[in-house]
Amino acid sequence: MTTPSESPVRRELRFLLNDRQIALSSVRPDQTLLDFLRLDQRLRGTKEGCAEGDCGACTVLVGRLDGDTISYETVNSCIRFVGSLDGCHVVTVEHLKRPDGSLHPVQQALVDHHGSQCGFCTPGFVMALYGLWMNDPHPTVEAIEKALQGNLCRCTGYEPIVKAALAISSYGSPEEDPLFQERSQVVAALRAIRDGRRVEVGEGQDRFIVPASADDLAAVLEELPGARIVAGSTDVGLWVTKFMRNIAPVVFIGGIDELRGISLDAEKRELTIGALTSYTDAKAVLAEHIPAFAQLIDRIGGEQVRNMGTIGGNIANGSPIGDTPPALIALNARLTLRKGATRRTIPLEDFFIAYGKQDRQPGEFVEAIHVPLPDADTHFAAWKVSKRRDEDISALLGAFAMKLGDDGAVQSIRIAYGGMAATPKRAKAVEAALQGKPWTEETVEAALSAYDADFTPISDMRASAEYRMLAAKNLLRRFHLHTTQGTTPLTVTRYEAA
Repeated sequence: MTTPSESPVRRELRFLLNDRQIALSSVRPDQTLLDFLRLDQRLRGTKEGCAEGDCGACTVLVGRLDGDTISYETVNSCIRFVGSLDGCHVVTVEHLKRPDGSLHPVQQALVDHHGSQCGFCTPGFVMALYGLWMNDPHPTVEAIEKALQGNLCRCTGYEPIVKAALAISSYGSPEEDPLFQERSQVVAALRAIRDGRRVEVGEGQDRFIVPASADDLAAVLEELPGARIVAGSTDVGLWVTKFMRNIAPVVFIGGIDELRGISLDAEKRELTIGALTSYTDAKAVLAEHIPAFAQLIDRIGGEQVRNMGTIGGNIANGSPIGDTPPALIALNARLTLRKGATRRTIPLEDFFIAYGKQDRQPGEFVEAIHVPLPDADTHFAAWKVSKRRDEDISALLGAFAMKLGDDGAVQSIRIAYGGMAATPKRAKAVEAALQGKPWTEETVEAALSAYDADFTPISDMRASAEYRMLAAKNLLRRFHLHTTQGTTPLTVTRYEAA
């Protein structure tokens, strides 16, 4: 904590890099971790493949304090900004080795099982498997493939990589790993770094700020209402690497623990999701309370993107193809926005006004999302349509929440889509065509003409307007089958089939 002799503002960014402490008083707000590692630190094991968080060649681990311990996650260093690392521990492939200097178990397994072909993507695979192994020493093939969703191998060598992943623990245990043995020292070092002070580095358009708390964030945004708020940077990172946009001045908020986590109000039957809750952290809670939503989370990016990306950021971004807003709108979620000490809560669907325009005033930020839990008699589903199943952007996404009356008629229904309009949007004309009608195939088919009143989709590189309209209608047909099929599943994974 800050002592009376200390300034409430620290003019230096501090974090751990492998076994060293880094202190930076001069760093650009748009400098990526990848460039810092390769150009400034000469740690060139971390590779640049796509520079947009797709290929995983740049994967590193970032550890952050989580109570009395430290939680390590794989991230894409090509779209992670250095300014977001205050109080973190960055681990690169160069840090992996046994105490005697020989190859780490992950590396030795890949060598012995011929898991490296041309070798360019291999450091990223090593770090992705390292992150998995530290949390799950004996993973299933399904868990391995999920951990590698964000890593692309141009040599199509996934089978030996999976075999290597299955064998890692035969070469050693996580308890023997330096990250495990040195954890108490790392935790102590990070606590010392996180001294409770705001961090400000640079001046003018080269300035960035790391608020010390949610209250401090509110104060910063009152002073700088036009500052760019950056949470997980899974989208803003591309603004820099692909579009060369100037994002300064920047406020990096990823370290504000008060805005992270999910709480359950059992009396209200409602989840409150902190805006900085990552997709990964949300998954377990959603799997317990809204399983269909949790299944959607696995379709968002790769593991690295899910570790970095936040629910609040996906909303605040306002993208018409954001994955979580349609599902949240179908569930009748509400949004709490904060400006200074003032808060207001609005229906999430009202937040999206037009393309690139949201109901967020200068200096205001998304603080929390409130999600009513579906009743036992509520049918809920959310389905994503994309060119690739994993790690791809939606062509469209449909979400449905419906209750039926005792007579089998539609008592209430909410339908929302992404990718069908300039914003995430409800299909209110379709809902009206279904309301109070028998939930039959005939009713569904009759309601399909109402889509033309709700949506005028566009054609782009992801899908044509005609495809989007047909797919949206087919998702409603699928929802009908989903709610009337009995015990026969609509989707069978290859793991279940085997």
